Amino acid sequence: MAQEQRPIRPLTSNDVVKEYLSAYNSVCALLWLSIFGRVVLLVPITGFESVYAGAGDFAKWTQTVAMLEILHSAFGLVRSPLPTTFLQVASRLLLVWAVVDRFPSVTTSTPFYSSMLLAWSATEVVRYTYFVLNLRGSVPSFMTWLRYNMFYVLYPIGITSEAVLVWKASEATGEPWKWVGWVVLGLYIPGSYVLYTYMIAQRRKVMNAKQAERRNRAGTQ
Repeated sequence: MAQEQRPIRPLTSNDVVKEYLSAYNSVCALLWLSIFGRVVLLVPITGFESVYAGAGDFAKWTQTVAMLEILHSAFGLVRSPLPTTFLQVASRLLLVWAVVDRFPSVTTSTPFYSSMLLAWSATEVVRYTYFVLNLRGSVPSFMTWLRYNMFYVLYPIGITSEAVLVWKASEATGEPWKWVGWVVLGLYIPGSYVLYTYMIAQRRKVMNAKQAERRNRAGTQ
């Protein structure tokens, strides 16, 4: 007797969005992993001065791709709040285009450019990998721990590095752009507070959910 074939379930809009986000996050994870590897290899071999030549353009365009995440949030493809997403993406675009790309001579030869890229890339490799696994419904505990704990160290490193580069670029310009740089530095305080407290709130929510899940499992055994 011929085996009865299961009917093929038609794709839904949710399936398409899920596959798109999975592909997007996978590509971004690989791109940032490449940046992380380039910086880690270049610094001990040729020094901080060569990092921009070896990874600068690649990092600039990789970060520019993240503009799509503003659209993802605006159109409801992800649950990330639009103001927080816009703030994070816009601040990084400011760094790669208006600061580093315009003033490479005073920003890229310092250790702060390399530390910024390392903080960004380590954060993003974990973040995008976490998203891919979450979309697939299987996130290992260690990946959840990395996603919601690494920022305690990486965010201060990244924010400090960014602020130093903005300051160096502002010092290399004349008025009124110098004052624009100082205004941007002033905005770093509330902006950093918003991003940092948002991640702390997310961590608390996720970790509390994990603890409740473990208690439920223990109660059913």
